[in-house]
Amino acid sequence: MRRRYIQIDGVLYEKGQEPVSEGVYFVPDIKPYKSMIDGSIISSRSQHREHLKANGCVEVGNDLPKTQKPLPDVSPQKRKELIAAQVYAMSHDEFKKAIKRDVDFVKWNSRTS
Repeated sequence: MRRRYIQIDGVLYEKGQEPVSEGVYFVPDIKPYKSMIDGSIISSRSQHREHLKANGCVEVGNDLPKTQKPLPDVSPQKRKELIAAQVYAMSHDEFKKAIKRDVDFVKWNSRTS
C-alpha cells in the first residue's frame, strides 16, 4: 500500500495523521468565470446559483451518475476529429489554462512515495 505524506511547517505527517487547525477558515468567493450557457460573466456564488436555476441547470460533482448512458462507440478517427474541433474552438488563454491544469494533474498524481 502506498503511503502519502503532507508537509506542514517543514514537518512531514502521514495523510490522515496531520494536526487539525484550530483556526477559523473562510471559504473565499469564486473567481469570475464565463458561463458556458450564454457567455455572461458570473462573479459570485449567489450569481452562479441564480444563473443555474434561471437556465434549468444543476451543478454536479466529478462522480458519474448511476444512470449514465454508455458513451457511443466512436472510431478513433472520429474521436481525434472531435478532440481537434474542441481544441481549435478554444482561445489561446483557454488552451494555456487547460495545458497547465493537465500538467499539474500529472505532476501531483504521478509522484511515488
